[in-house]
Amino acid sequence: MAAKGMTTGSRGSSPSTSRVVNSGRYIASFPLLCWMKTGLGVSAYQEDPAARKKTDRILVYKFVNPGVFSRERIKIKTQRLQSPLKKNRRLAMSKWKVRIALAGGLLLSFAILLGDVVLGVFSGKREPQAVSAGMRSAGADSLLRPEEAHLVKLFEKASRSVVFITNTAVRRGFFFDTSKEVAQGSGSGFVWDKKGHVVTNYHVIAGADSVIVSFDSKTSYRARVVGVAADKDLAVLKIDASADSLYPLSIGTSNSLKVGMMALAIGNPFGLDRSLSKGIISALGREFRSLTGRTITSAIQTDAAINPGNSGGPLLDSGGRLIGVNTTIISGSRSSSGVGFAIPVNTVRRVVEQLIRFGKVVRPTLGVYNFSDEQARYLDVERGVVIRNVVKESGAAVAGLRGVRELRNRRFALGDVIVGIAEDAVDDEDDLLNALEKFKAGDKVKVSILRDGKEKTVTVKLQGAE
Repeated sequence: MAAKGMTTGSRGSSPSTSRVVNSGRYIASFPLLCWMKTGLGVSAYQEDPAARKKTDRILVYKFVNPGVFSRERIKIKTQRLQSPLKKNRRLAMSKWKVRIALAGGLLLSFAILLGDVVLGVFSGKREPQAVSAGMRSAGADSLLRPEEAHLVKLFEKASRSVVFITNTAVRRGFFFDTSKEVAQGSGSGFVWDKKGHVVTNYHVIAGADSVIVSFDSKTSYRARVVGVAADKDLAVLKIDASADSLYPLSIGTSNSLKVGMMALAIGNPFGLDRSLSKGIISALGREFRSLTGRTITSAIQTDAAINPGNSGGPLLDSGGRLIGVNTTIISGSRSSSGVGFAIPVNTVRRVVEQLIRFGKVVRPTLGVYNFSDEQARYLDVERGVVIRNVVKESGAAVAGLRGVRELRNRRFALGDVIVGIAEDAVDDEDDLLNALEKFKAGDKVKVSILRDGKEKTVTVKLQGAE
């Protein structure tokens, strides 16, 4: 039976001059007509000439039984014929391949080792396990300048207190009685105490149906609003978290701040949680307006990058102490322009303590009702706050302050015009409120007034009011 691509030759054909290689049970020959003689007989096979032209390969046939060659072609292995010169060249090339492979292996090993060292220095995550944590820390710190090492430790400690705040609203379906909760804004905040109080800006949570507070540990809590001070753009939230998981910030003071001191802002700009930016205090005593239109005074100006999402986050000094709450920026593109403002920590402390205690801001008041600034200007009073009425038995009444009064000829006389509180000049209603906020209920303050064109000073005991 002839194999595929083969024809059976007849006995008696002329013998082949090709070499015959006999290896064990396999016989290989050049693709020519050849005679292969065995102990039991002679068989001849001829390769397909077309196949011979395509390749110079040795065909291998299986020796099945003594004296009988299988006519079935079984390809076991092929090998291209090579001249001695080609074999030497191949051997030389093999040696070069070995050398190149060895060199490549060495380079790869060096690259891996170098990568481990570099990543180990900057991330501390690819150090060999045999190296202790203390040695890893020492190795990383040794590559940092003292200021950098200080900032790294400061951020690692302070960032635990910073939270991501999501303002959510419930949206109801138009056709079906369904509803879903969607995020309508976000901002930053920070842990105030171990009781779970969190401080942020009022505008971060304004209009929220629900507020979610998220920590770096990916733990989230649904917060309760304790109180808000819209005029000061501050709000206090409460979360039900264990005291062990809360890390309040150290509270600093506004009194010792100087222009040029380092300022660090931590927050979630554009939703990128817990980002640190570094700058300086650019100016003190700045003013900006809250959502209600009231002026927030004594604000801190900083060039530390503050962007949307930083609102409500802490502004820290070089010791990691809270010195302000990042609130707003001046920019035409709604991104950092190097002019950001923070509510000073002294104002924050006073407002937050009242919100926690009373759920609202208890303002000290003189015990008077006044005309608005527009009404005062209509009455030709260009400077000061005009008293309209005096509350009975109030501190103002005891001090003898006067409101508008009717004269005998049915004409009216203007009330006293307040032009100063203690050492602060009062030009309008905003000045009056800001001046009084420096005191608390029960304090006695000197009030400068204009009466009948003459200025005089009286002492008034302040009382509490919403």
